[in-house]
Amino acid sequence: MTEGERARLMARAHAVPYPQGNLWLARRGGEEIFLVGTLHMDDPRHDPTMERLQPMLDRVTSELVEAGPEEMAALQARLAREPELMIRTEGPTLREALTPELWDKLAEAMRARGVPPFMVAKMQPRYLSMLLSIPPCALGAMGEDLGLDAQVIAAAEARGLPVRALEAYDTLFTLFDMLSAEDQLSMITASLAVEDRVEDMSVTMTDAYFDEEARLIWEFSRAQALTVEGYSPERVDREFAMMEEALMVRRNQAWIPVLTAAAADGPVLAVFGALHLSGDQGVLALLQAEGFTLERLPFR
Repeated sequence: MTEGERARLMARAHAVPYPQGNLWLARRGGEEIFLVGTLHMDDPRHDPTMERLQPMLDRVTSELVEAGPEEMAALQARLAREPELMIRTEGPTLREALTPELWDKLAEAMRARGVPPFMVAKMQPRYLSMLLSIPPCALGAMGEDLGLDAQVIAAAEARGLPVRALEAYDTLFTLFDMLSAEDQLSMITASLAVEDRVEDMSVTMTDAYFDEEARLIWEFSRAQALTVEGYSPERVDREFAMMEEALMVRRNQAWIPVLTAAAADGPVLAVFGALHLSGDQGVLALLQAEGFTLERLPFR
C-alpha cells in the first residue's frame, strides 16, 4: 500500500473507541477484570506476553474464555453425532451452487490445504470460509492448540484456576445460521478473490496484532475486499456490517453480564479474540457503559 493508503486506513481504524491495545484492566469499585485480546494461532511472539500475564494469573480467582476444555469436548461430541453441522446432507453441493470458475478456484485452494475436492463439495460454507482464511502454510499447526488462548488456559489449569466459557459451545453455529445461504456463499467468493495473497495478508494482520493495532486488522480486511472484482463499496459495507453484527457485536453484548457476574466473585482474567475489544459495541466500550474505568496495560 502507498503511504497515503496506509494513512487513510489507520485513520479509519482509529476513528472507533479503543482501537489499540491488547491488554486492559477494567475496574468498578472493588471489581477487577483483566482483559486479554488474543491471536488464536501459534506464534513465538506469544512468549513475552505469557511472561507478562503470570502475575495476573497468580492474582485472579477465575478465567473466562470463548471456549474452555468442556466446551471443546462438547463441540467434538456433537460434531460426531451431527456431521451435518459441517457436511451438507441436502440441497445442491457446492460444485452445483458455484459457477464452474469459482468451483475450480475453490477446489484448487482446498487441495492446497490437503482437502480433496470430493469432500469440499459437501462441506458447509461457514466451515470452508474459516479454512480459506488460514494460509496453507499455517493450517498444519491449527490442530496443535498453541494459540495464546490455549496457552493461557493451560497456565490457568496448571494453577488450579477455574476456566469458564463466555458463551455456549454452539454459539457460532447459531450465529452462522442467521446468515442466508447467499451470504454464506458470498463469504467463500470473497475469500477466493484474495487467495493469491492470503499468506501475505496473514503476515500483515499478524504483525498488526503484535503492534497492538487489532482494529487495523478489520479495516485492512475491508480494504482488501474493495479490491475484489464486482465488490462495490456498498456491497463491502453491507457484508462487513453483517459480519460484525453476527460475529462480534451480538457476542460482545452477551458476554458483558457473564464478565460482570464473574468479577463480583473476585478478580477475573478474560481471554478472547482481540477484534472483540474495539468499537462502540466492543467489550471495552460496553464495560465502560456499565461503570467500569479502563486502563491499558503493557502487553509485552
